Amino acid sequence: MPTAEQLLKHKGEKVVTVDKGASVLEAAKAMNDHRIGAVIVTSVDQAVGIFTERDILTRVVVTQRSVTETKVGDVMTSSMACCTRATKLTECKAVMTDKKIRHLPVVEEGKLYGIISSGDILANEVAHQENTIQYLSEYLYGRS
Repeated sequence: MPTAEQLLKHKGEKVVTVDKGASVLEAAKAMNDHRIGAVIVTSVDQAVGIFTERDILTRVVVTQRSVTETKVGDVMTSSMACCTRATKLTECKAVMTDKKIRHLPVVEEGKLYGIISSGDILANEVAHQENTIQYLSEYLYGRS
């Protein structure tokens, strides 16, 4: 069963972070520049929360807060779900489904190792299924 660590080795461990004192606009620009849906919020090099596209909509846009004056630390999700490098991807998927989230930081002993998205898990499942189909096809029909 694949783990978070194996997925991170394949996808990479780069995580986009913003300081909790950054403006919502700065965080949104970072997400846009990297074409991602979430950033990890840090304070003194420690992960203290996550800021997502959903947070922008529900905590900034709908409440009509200023994107330049509002600090990410004031509107982030601070009670973020996390996993460890040894967590199986099936468990990651279950947590994401249960909590209705799309991003799961990989954290151990306060150190951020990466972030897994629901898209990463889906891509991993598709690759596994393609390999299985290829294997079964070769078994049934021989190698071409």
